[in-house]
Amino acid sequence: MTQSRTPRTGTPRRGPRPGAGRVLVTVTALLASLGLGALAPAEAAASATPGAAPADRAAWSDRPHGFASLAGGTTGGAGGRVVTVTDQASLARYASAEEPYVIRVSGAIDVAPFGSEIVVASDKTIVGIGTTGEIVHGELNLKPGTSNVIIRNLTIRDSYVEGDWDGKTSDFDAIQMDTADHVWIDHNRFEHMGDGLLDIRKDSRYITVSYNQFKNHNKAMGIGWTTDVRTEITIDHNWFTGTKQRNPSADNCAYAHLYNNYLSAQVADGDPTWTYGNWARGATRMVIENSYYDGVQHPYQADATAELVERGSITRNTTGRHDEWGTAFDPKDFYSYRKDPAAAVPALVTRFSGPQKTIGGRPAHR
Repeated sequence: MTQSRTPRTGTPRRGPRPGAGRVLVTVTALLASLGLGALAPAEAAASATPGAAPADRAAWSDRPHGFASLAGGTTGGAGGRVVTVTDQASLARYASAEEPYVIRVSGAIDVAPFGSEIVVASDKTIVGIGTTGEIVHGELNLKPGTSNVIIRNLTIRDSYVEGDWDGKTSDFDAIQMDTADHVWIDHNRFEHMGDGLLDIRKDSRYITVSYNQFKNHNKAMGIGWTTDVRTEITIDHNWFTGTKQRNPSADNCAYAHLYNNYLSAQVADGDPTWTYGNWARGATRMVIENSYYDGVQHPYQADATAELVERGSITRNTTGRHDEWGTAFDPKDFYSYRKDPAAAVPALVTRFSGPQKTIGGRPAHR
């Protein structure tokens, strides 16, 4: 079937790569800042750019960057009531409500029956309080038509069905969305679920996935399940570790922008094909920048019908496919962003991805 493509917005621009000395100085300053908890002055000024880790690590923005910031932006439940939940019934009631809510999750919520979904309606923010917020044995599900959702600072874990490594007997994802728009998935930890960790399906649009951890799983992050070419997605500063495939797999994405992601400790199962890093599939246009691949088979690959541009990334002990062809697109035609140096990505992402103590406020006193 012939797949139509969205018209291009401009010819990609290629700026000169910085010299080795400049890169060394920048990386040294950034790595030093990780120990001090603050960036060097020049880097601190740059960190005001959307998507960058803030100079004051307590000052993570509550506004998304990348594609989720476009076409009206993504505000979640801003302006609605702020509620704190500690149990499944309360979470499900507020998450599915028609009106906007900011829902703060305190402590671990054990979902029953095992693998059940909690439906998230439009105009919601669901955020873990510090590092306490967890959803165990359950899924957050965004049905078709859902819009304007922020999911932050949560751990979603442990819906794995023993013996079903391929996820063939269940569809227990951590987060699943179908035909949703304006969604920001930020600073979460996803681990040991029944099928995929994050499934972005059926023409979902204006999505940003940032500073998350995808851990100890087969299928990490899938995008697609459509013959249309509509999805626009930004994927940055995520840590994929102990995973096998879909890191991510992006099928028929109009624009997939990946930068400053860290792939490490890939599952070593001897599979010559389906153990891989990033895959541009179908008619996807993918741009990868300043990422770090450590011990990864097929770190980035593309179908013959896709376009993949890679620049500035570091590959260490990688094997297999390192595909690059086509011109894809220029992310700067859509939004501004700042790339961290690829050499700093392992230290930066391992420290600042996943739930943070400074996001979501503090639990209420009882």
